[in-house]
Parts: sequence; C-alpha cells; structure tokens
Amino acid sequence: MTLRLSEEFIARRLREALQSAGPSSDGFSEVTLTDETRLKCAAVLVPLVWQDEEWHLLYTRRTEKVESHKGQVSFPGGACDDGETTPEETALREAEEEIGTRPQDVRILGRLANLITITYFRVTPVVGVVKWPTVLRVEGNEVARVFTIPLRWLADPSNRWQFERSGMKRPLIAYHPYDGELLWGATARITVDFLNVLGY
Repeated sequence: MTLRLSEEFIARRLREALQSAGPSSDGFSEVTLTDETRLKCAAVLVPLVWQDEEWHLLYTRRTEKVESHKGQVSFPGGACDDGETTPEETALREAEEEIGTRPQDVRILGRLANLITITYFRVTPVVGVVKWPTVLRVEGNEVARVFTIPLRWLADPSNRWQFERSGMKRPLIAYHPYDGELLWGATARITVDFLNVLGY
C-alpha cells in the first residue's frame, strides 16, 4: 500500500481537523491539566519528503549530549524563542538549526492539534514538505542521525502497539524498530495523530 496523497489533500485534511478541534487547538495531553497549570511553548516540524515514489516522514535521533530525551527519536523542534509569534517560526528555526533545512525549502501545509507533554510543554506540530533530496547540515551536538520512514509503514497498525507507563494518564504508543530506530512516546503520538487526520 503506497499512500499517494497530494499536497492539496493533506493541507485540506489538516485544515478541517484543526477546525474541528475548537478554539484551543489542544489535542492529546499526557498529563492532567488544572487552572494552575502553566504550559511552556514549543513547536516541531513534521517533515514530509517524497522519496522512492512515496511519502516518508523525516526524523532525527538525539545525541547523548542533550539535556533531555537523550538518544530518543524526535522531530526537529524545540521551545519557542522570545519574539516568535507563530509555531511555524519556531519549527522552521529549530529545523534549520538542527538539520540545516532552509525555511525557503519547506512548504508549510498546516498544523496538527497541540500535544501537551509530560514535561508541560504545549507542542504545536507543523507539517511541511521539505525539498528533497537536499544537503543536510546536522548539528552534531544535538542530532546523532537523520533518517526517514515510509508513511505506508507508519500507517500499518501491525507495526505499533500501546503500553502503560507510571505517571501517564493514557497509554503510550511505540513502533517496532525500523532500520534500528525506536519511535515511541510523544513523537509516535504526533505521527499517529497525523495519520489519523489523513484517514489512516
């Protein structure tokens, strides 16, 4: 099964899903929120690349040098900087810093609903098509590896499962290893949210 989806179709599904999410645009939360909860701003780029005649998602594996989520698979992204007014600004800046993708080489298609993480970040996933192939400039202190996974493989339910974890109010998602990489947690949740928006 090859998912031959047009950019226009993907953008429309993202737009429709965000409209149905309501004014807050908040989706899945890993923690219980109260009126006193203070969330930190963050954004990630969900990079689509057209490779080998099908869509892939691009991921990074973090180094052991970073402060948090050492060695984990993630999307390029991070906390909002002062002065940034949109998630797109944050996602594009972080992607350029981490893997060298120039903002002008990314076509933004839309956003997914926000994800509230166990570390109290409100993460906005920004979906964009990255010009491909391209020369990446990897920030070696943060990123150990950049790789892609076919969207059709990610969409196959037999390639993932859910499990309980202490302190989490809902099960976590994990994928079976792909090319030696383990995709799980918030990044897997964003991936599945994206697939659900597309109808998979």
